[in-house]
Amino acid sequence: MNGVRAVLFAFFFYPGTVVAVLAAFPAALFGSRSLRRVSHAWAQYHRWCAALLLGIRTRVEGTPPTGASFVAAKHQSMFETIELLVLLHDPAVVTKSELTDLPGWGWVALRHGVIPVDRAGGAIALRRMLKAARAAIAEGRPIAIFPEGTRVAPGEQPELQAGFAGLYRSLGLPVVPLALDSGRLWPRGRFAKRPGVVTMRFGEAIPPGLPRAEIEARVHAAINALER
Repeated sequence: MNGVRAVLFAFFFYPGTVVAVLAAFPAALFGSRSLRRVSHAWAQYHRWCAALLLGIRTRVEGTPPTGASFVAAKHQSMFETIELLVLLHDPAVVTKSELTDLPGWGWVALRHGVIPVDRAGGAIALRRMLKAARAAIAEGRPIAIFPEGTRVAPGEQPELQAGFAGLYRSLGLPVVPLALDSGRLWPRGRFAKRPGVVTMRFGEAIPPGLPRAEIEARVHAAINALER
């Protein structure tokens, strides 16, 4: 039954994604706000497909931040990368620079306001990342980062990537940690998904200005609060 659900999800969601991508290019010509409306509608469509076809719904614990803020989230599946577009109201997401280097689509991604990170890019890449992050703050947008750097299976708790602490120090914003358990229902690398409820728990904001070891330890513990 879960396999049938996954087929139905793919049948409806991915063609809808193609429509959203095609709409993104002309929307980008009219500015980032028009483009974000397209991405927000796509994220709402994903939520609808996940709930109706896969039987996966979201339970939010704590309070999602509003306005300029810094959210550090656990990363277990594709689910939260799209769901955050709804929960955080069009955040600027820190993403690998390879996305912004793609012909055509890279321009759209930058118009949307993603924050490119290139771990091997040196000072020039760092300045590019900070410029994009400060532009998002100026617009009052939340910044979302997956500080572990990649998707992990439930139970895995890798150390945070070094870039997180550097961005935290440079932005001077409180960090809101986000724990989640999407990997239970949406396993990495598997086509079939299981119905159920994904818990997304926003923790208490952690103040800016802490030493690197302390902020990394506190964020690491908070985003893994739902791990068993």
